[in-house]
This record gives sequence, structure tokens and C-alpha cells, in this order.
Amino acid sequence: MAFGTQDDADEVMNEINMTPLVDVMLVLLIIFIITVPVMKHSVNVDLPRATNQPQDTKPETVRLSVDADGHYFWNEARIEDAQLEPLLREGAGKEPQPELHIRGDKAVRYERVAEAMAAAQRAGLRKIGFITEPKT
Repeated sequence: MAFGTQDDADEVMNEINMTPLVDVMLVLLIIFIITVPVMKHSVNVDLPRATNQPQDTKPETVRLSVDADGHYFWNEARIEDAQLEPLLREGAGKEPQPELHIRGDKAVRYERVAEAMAAAQRAGLRKIGFITEPKT
């Protein structure tokens, strides 16, 4: 005498039971949370103490101005054309190399500013900038 029908015994379970899988994942998570801080791969070394001052030498800035008449001014002091290239070579030889800021009057011929730039390039200066007035 059968207590159940034959159809009940042949029925196959077609769903996965997720509860044991979730339990295993939670246990693994707890294990990793506990063991990761312990797995530090470093060697404890007592380093010596030393006092040092970082050398923060900033390059100076040289202002080369060209007025409306085409005269050169080296840091606000008027210089002759023959003095320009030796001053630029002297600046290029410094370490760190100074920045050259060229201020050209808007009425001066472009040729005078171009001559100063060419002299700076021949002297070996690498940092050259132009100073302008902002429009108001």
C-alpha cells in the first residue's frame, strides 16, 4: 500500500537552495576581515633621525624692458645694446637659471623685442616670458 502517488516520487527539485551558499560566503567574509590586517608584509625598522633643511632655491626673475624709443632696461636700469648679450650670458650661467620677463612698449618696433629674444636664445636662456597689461 502506497502512502503517496508515483508522481510525487518522480518529481525532481529544480531550484537551488541558496541558504547554505550565503552562509559559506558570510563565513569567508568574516575570515578575510579578520586576517587581512594581520597579513601585513612589512619589516619593522627603526630608522635614524636626521635634521635637514630642504633647499628651496627659487630662480630670480630678470625684467628686460624695451621703452617706446627702443632703449633696453635691465631690472629698471638702462643699458646699452652692447651690454645686453653679456648680461644675458651671465644670467644663463647661473644655477638655477633665472626667468627672463620681457616688457615691450606697444609703440616700440617689434624688431627691438625680437633682437632681445634672439640674444636671449643665443645666450642659452630657456625661460622667457612676456609681460602685458590686461584689457580693462
